[in-house]
Amino acid sequence: MRATLLHGPRDVRVEQVPDPVVRRPTDAVVRVVASCVCGSDLWPYRGVRPVREPRRIGHEFVGVVEEVGSDVARVAVGDFVVAPFAISDGTCVHCRNGVHTSCVHGESWGSADRYGDMVDGGQGEYVRVPLADGTLVVTPEHPDDALLPHVLTLTDVMGTGHHAALAGGVRAGSTVAVVGDGAVGLCAVIAARRLGAERVVAMSRHEARSALAVRFGATDVVAERGDEGAAAVIDLLGGVGPDAVLECVGTKESMQQALDTVRPGGRVGYVGVPAGGPELPVPQLFGANIGVLGGVAPVRAYIEGLLPDVWAGTIEPGLVFDGTFALDEIGAAYAAMDERTVTKSLVLP
Repeated sequence: MRATLLHGPRDVRVEQVPDPVVRRPTDAVVRVVASCVCGSDLWPYRGVRPVREPRRIGHEFVGVVEEVGSDVARVAVGDFVVAPFAISDGTCVHCRNGVHTSCVHGESWGSADRYGDMVDGGQGEYVRVPLADGTLVVTPEHPDDALLPHVLTLTDVMGTGHHAALAGGVRAGSTVAVVGDGAVGLCAVIAARRLGAERVVAMSRHEARSALAVRFGATDVVAERGDEGAAAVIDLLGGVGPDAVLECVGTKESMQQALDTVRPGGRVGYVGVPAGGPELPVPQLFGANIGVLGGVAPVRAYIEGLLPDVWAGTIEPGLVFDGTFALDEIGAAYAAMDERTVTKSLVLP
């Protein structure tokens, strides 16, 4: 089959690799119908995280089950499934507590599993899925082409935006600011409004992304950053910062902007992958009673709750995909995100 391998900085290639097979009784093999490029894929792509040898890449995909192991009970051949970005058994203490990303038996796409066997990356034609019963979520039926992108967001960005909103304590009547206008930040706007936020300020200076934020429910857009951005948001909200700020970037500057924007006693919900060295100024948190909560999103815990709204068209997170590429065009899909000419790249086999 064809699959994506990352060879080094800005060097991704589609190559022939062995077809996946069921290796364990808990495995399934899924034919990929759609996958995508994640912002976190860009860190190794840019060389921020070194690649010592060619490796599989991609962790967001949906598809059809082609084969299952003898112990798989919840997933059947022919089912259309959503694969969250982390593999989990669904039964350990952390999964039961809703933190599937800390599963004691968890695995990662594109890495060797605990038996030493390679787990496929999501950007390919087929994927062997370990722990299929705990990992995969079956959809009501096969989505059509129009619904497909929206369902695909449940693998990561919609659930991650939702995690930011929950971590930020967003509820009915909340005032919210969102730092970051990438796919996660835009989905955080959806999530905040879905949880009942009364006012949502999107912090963006990108015209197309600002317009999409408004379509998703943002009531205001602030283009300024840093001290000026924080002041602009506070001014919009009558001199008091928002109840919650959702930090969806992961740099030192974005975290500081979030902390400077939130009201005393408010909360910052953070989901930005901390590749840029964010820090927490404890004296500032202490002095203003600011809470900070978040981390890697356990999206498996959220898929079944978000799926009905996606299926019904109540929310349309798939609009974050503004570039569609064939698998053989994977280099262009990465370059488009790296150069910010698209918000998120959709990849079709």
